[in-house]
Amino acid sequence: IPSGSMEPTLQVGDRILVVKAAYRFTSPAIGDVIVFKAPAAEASQCDSPSVPDLVKRIIATPGDTISSAGGQVVIDGKPLKESWLVPGTVTTGITTQKVPAGEYFVMGDNRSDSQDSRFFGPIHQSLIVGRVVVKIWPITSFHFY
Repeated sequence: IPSGSMEPTLQVGDRILVVKAAYRFTSPAIGDVIVFKAPAAEASQCDSPSVPDLVKRIIATPGDTISSAGGQVVIDGKPLKESWLVPGTVTTGITTQKVPAGEYFVMGDNRSDSQDSRFFGPIHQSLIVGRVVVKIWPITSFHFY
């Protein structure tokens, strides 16, 4: 993990295992932590332009209307329950938009230090490399997702 955008879930230097075939028979879901190729036109805005693959969490799926209000993510008019966030995390900067077909809105868990779909827009499913299933290093932080 090259940046702190997913802290505290993933720390700089953590090693993860990604299942590339995870979405062969199922669709990506809200809450999934994924690896995806940086959108080419926006690569310079990402956390680290020299890193071709990024790690973020899916926050909204195709057809969802997403926005932020009161420091929370709002999906289809209802606050999103984000049990993965540190209590008190404030989310801002999401302009109201409908996620297009075949695209996903992704965000880092470290909302104040993440260049994500709030900056480069939803990502197309074709950019998804796979789903993070386990943190394997450091061994003291081994964790299944």
